Amino acid sequence: MANDITLYDAYDRPIRKEILDQELARPSLTGVRSIWNYGYVTGGLTPQKLAALLRDAAEGNADAYLTLAEEMEEKDPHYASVLGTRKRAVARLPIVVEAASDSPQYLQDAEETRILLKRPGTKGMIEDLLDALGKGVSVVENIWNKKKIPWVPGRYEWRDPRYFQYDRETFRELRLKDEQDMFNGIPLAPYKFIVHTPKLKAGIPIRGGLARLSAWSFIFKNFMVKDLMAYAEVFGMPLRLGKYRPGETEDNIAILRAAVANLGSDAAAVIPEGMLIEFIETAKATGAEAFFVNVANWFDKQLSKAILGQTMTTDDGSSKSQAQVHDEVREDIRDADGEQLAETLERDLVKPFLDLNFGPRDEYPRVCFREAERADIPVMRAALKDLVPLGLEVEMSEVRDKLGFSDPAKGAVCLQAAPPKIPPIPPLTKGGDPKGGGISLNSEQTAPEFTPEQQSIENLKAAGAENWQAMMAPMLAPIREIIAGASSFEEAKNRLLDAYGQMDDTILTTVLAQALFAADMCGRLGTSE
Repeated sequence: MANDITLYDAYDRPIRKEILDQELARPSLTGVRSIWNYGYVTGGLTPQKLAALLRDAAEGNADAYLTLAEEMEEKDPHYASVLGTRKRAVARLPIVVEAASDSPQYLQDAEETRILLKRPGTKGMIEDLLDALGKGVSVVENIWNKKKIPWVPGRYEWRDPRYFQYDRETFRELRLKDEQDMFNGIPLAPYKFIVHTPKLKAGIPIRGGLARLSAWSFIFKNFMVKDLMAYAEVFGMPLRLGKYRPGETEDNIAILRAAVANLGSDAAAVIPEGMLIEFIETAKATGAEAFFVNVANWFDKQLSKAILGQTMTTDDGSSKSQAQVHDEVREDIRDADGEQLAETLERDLVKPFLDLNFGPRDEYPRVCFREAERADIPVMRAALKDLVPLGLEVEMSEVRDKLGFSDPAKGAVCLQAAPPKIPPIPPLTKGGDPKGGGISLNSEQTAPEFTPEQQSIENLKAAGAENWQAMMAPMLAPIREIIAGASSFEEAKNRLLDAYGQMDDTILTTVLAQALFAADMCGRLGTSE
């Protein structure tokens, strides 16, 4: 634990460790963070009111705009669908952690980070942070668990963005609304909040949310839908005309008026004798409803283009080749969202976790939201196979990260290449047939100068040395790599001195042991005669 030093966050603010396990942005029934302080804004919303609402948000009073952004997701199915698609495109990606280098410390940091990001609640926290795509900002409070070592997030609590405000000078620093400073708010406590502010456009953060871009399409589409419903209410109904005689009483006229109105829904009415109701058929404009539908669909397409970057996979039918092209555009947006979210996690979660438990680092693990590409593995394998023997130096941790594999834990059972097969030593036979594969002590293939026993020894020696290249290959491999990678004779000579311990002599010693055993048996058999 790094308890004896003063830690600073990414903005050089000192850390107060005693408040890390407290809830600082918790809502209350009363006060500036009350859940009852916010009403509804879409009811009766007009273009004039929307313009004023967006202007107020840009000037620092964003509560009404954030309420509008929330209601848009609740009231417009198409907006909720395409925005949800964009969020889930990032949330479903595997989380990959890359070590800063191959040093033991950085490898351990990467492994600790992987364990951190696999803890329960991480997926929910990521989905909460992606709420910033619509609103422009999302805040998750990290309540640390300090009861055991290492300190880890006990739970993640999403906080309503209306509990925060931007500073009055730059409109870029997010501050917590609090009774201590009702006008300016108070600074966010370091290492307590994960603040995601996606940069979808240049400018102040509150103007970068997709809800601001989609608000005008939302309101005009609502007008079209309301007009369509009004048209559908009277479409196909005949005009109902009530007639009464001169001198009728007001009570009878009221009864007739109610009967004419109720005929539209009840299809039944009671009127005084002598009164008349006529049904007048009027010519209906054919295709009038198509106008409202087409306009509403046009606004839906604008939302799709604004949020997904395309319309083909949501609004228009398409061929397979066309859909693949549009999917690539959407993947570009997804990857950009993932990179920005990864930077937020590195700054507000990974760095605090490592600093609090292991002390500040010069470099920190890199977090990536990356979809595994199957084509990368054979390409990378071929490149490494061809280039590493030529002297290319590649860190093992980097290769593992690219393939999505974690660094092996200490003492873990790891997959290894199968050892080369050791050529079998032909069995010894006394007086056997050499064609049977054994080494005969009385082989007929003897030179005149050798006795039968001596020829058997020669045959044994020849069999043992037959596959000498396979036996020497593991021993010579480190030497070949050093010579291939050295830039000078002196460098190769110095590195060769350290290569002795890396030479694998397993096969050679095994074959020698077998040969010595066979020679001993050969000598014993020859002596016994």
